[in-house]
Amino acid sequence: MSLSAEELFEEALKLPERERRAFALRLLESVRDESLEEVEAAWADEAQRRLDELRAGRSQPIPWEEARGRIFARG
Repeated sequence: MSLSAEELFEEALKLPERERRAFALRLLESVRDESLEEVEAAWADEAQRRLDELRAGRSQPIPWEEARGRIFARG
């Protein structure tokens, strides 16, 4: 007998949190196109690019309160 996705989800919710996290990560990894290392490398490259932009004066930082306001205004 095969479980539907909804039935499998309901069963997975019965697992302890630690096991649910491990299950979720394994499931996510099964459909990722990029490895975790590739994602981390891309974020590191992006952070360096942004730092370089700041140091070169091509972008300006904004106060956290303003950034937070912009973020929550999108919702």
